[in-house]
Amino acid sequence: MRRREFITLLSGVAAGWPLLARAQQAGKLPTIGFLGTDPSLFHPWTGAFVDRLRELGWVENRTISIEYRWDEGHPERHAEIAAEFVRRNVDVVVSTAIAVPTVKRLAPKTPIVFSLSPDPVGAGLVDSLAKPGGNVTGLTIQATDLASKRLELLREALPRLQRLAILGDVGFPQALLEAI
Repeated sequence: MRRREFITLLSGVAAGWPLLARAQQAGKLPTIGFLGTDPSLFHPWTGAFVDRLRELGWVENRTISIEYRWDEGHPERHAEIAAEFVRRNVDVVVSTAIAVPTVKRLAPKTPIVFSLSPDPVGAGLVDSLAKPGGNVTGLTIQATDLASKRLELLREALPRLQRLAILGDVGFPQALLEAI
């Protein structure tokens, strides 16, 4: 299915889904699997997420269910959490970009929305920005494209700078691409 057709279809479903959800008899609510790092760190974002869902007619535990899972700084837990989402048959997974490859591998048919990725194409999350393909979508700040510009601005601001150290998480290749 081409991207525009998919977006049109998704928009139509999204517009009608709250009406269908209200008309449902007792049963399984549409479920979002939410995978984050830490509940205290994510509290502002989960609060905003739930508030926006409510504005769109989705009320947690009435018209939609959200299953929150936290890796607590242990990315090796992504596989365990993704497998649990598959067992629970969630309708969509909302996640950090670092967890997407694991979730994508274990839930290849489940729609996945990532919150932010410095370089989703370079990380292999999507095929291209113009035509992402697959079951993954999300937001990017195109940080890898801006890294050289940051260095250029730094050189202008500090023309006598001789050495520069850049710290990065080798376990998160996207962050290293952003820093270079």
